[in-house]
Amino acid sequence: MSNLSTLPSPAILVDRDKLDANIRSMQQACDVGGIELRPHMKTHKMVEVARRQLAAGAKGLTVAKLGEAEAMLPSGVKEIFVANSLVGRALAPRLTALGERLSDLRVGLTSEAHFEPLADLAAATGRRLGVMLAVDTGLGREGTRSDEVALRLAGRLARHAHLELKGLYCHEGHFYGLPQEQVPAALEDMLERMHQLRSAIDPALVVWPGCSVTARLATQISRGRVQAVRPGAYMFGDLSLCRTTRVMDPQDVAVQVLATVVDRPEPGLALIDAGSKTFSSDRTPENIFAVAADGRDLNVVRVNEEHGYLRGGDVDQLKIGERLTFIPAHICTVINLTNEVTVTAGTAVVDRWLVEARGRTQ
Repeated sequence: MSNLSTLPSPAILVDRDKLDANIRSMQQACDVGGIELRPHMKTHKMVEVARRQLAAGAKGLTVAKLGEAEAMLPSGVKEIFVANSLVGRALAPRLTALGERLSDLRVGLTSEAHFEPLADLAAATGRRLGVMLAVDTGLGREGTRSDEVALRLAGRLARHAHLELKGLYCHEGHFYGLPQEQVPAALEDMLERMHQLRSAIDPALVVWPGCSVTARLATQISRGRVQAVRPGAYMFGDLSLCRTTRVMDPQDVAVQVLATVVDRPEPGLALIDAGSKTFSSDRTPENIFAVAADGRDLNVVRVNEEHGYLRGGDVDQLKIGERLTFIPAHICTVINLTNEVTVTAGTAVVDRWLVEARGRTQ
């Protein structure tokens, strides 16, 4: 189609071979561990990536919003878990329509306060909704805060005409902030707690943790305690995975941001044409928005809407018009800011994929 030298910038580049390798690698880890892979599509938001995940063996998809689920239907997905707090009878027609297209649709129950609104929504659908009960394992977001509450909710679900408890889930996003050496022990403790809670409610229930930091390790130490994992960013990668948590090699990161040096206003500083509307405002704990993908000492240390500020030991060697690729701090927000991605094989542009679920926040 074309090559990178003529591609307008900024652009989001997806290395097709690395993407497919990352998809295969996680699927293989799950297959070896006897665990289902139900990836969260909030990261990629693309039908084509979902197709590749499903073709490799993913059992289903996880979504955050009904709009994401609706956008993924063309992928051929048959099982979807909406891992969020659904509230309001206005959602009933959409839930019903999704249920008619899928062989398995599950929703999250996230607290005692959420029970009645979810029950009301389920009654409005006239269907019996499969429910995954959220357990807070330390992030402090959604989920039951104690086993006592979880047991009480399980009892209420058992007596409800429109809600059926299918399993337990959690999102251990706080693991991003743990020192690397503490992750194995912390994950072991978390899995054992989830296992004990499941055993107390019903040993036939499933347990579905979800985090790219822990997914691969969970497949290795599950010992029957986990039935599925729900990682999101594993097939793309970013600085959070390859530098902060180090669960991914930088060479395996499949998405980069192409940008052009547009100014050199003073020594030690270069400006590029990618700012917060490309990288978002997310950054690493060291306040880095992105780093040069080729290993040079070039860091995006500040962003305005249309500009990125480059600092580092190699900045003064840059020339205006030079094109650079960057690994962003957080890939999820980068993808959600673009209408399409440019697919590459080496230096060749081989395809463009729409981000069908971009902005699907409802």
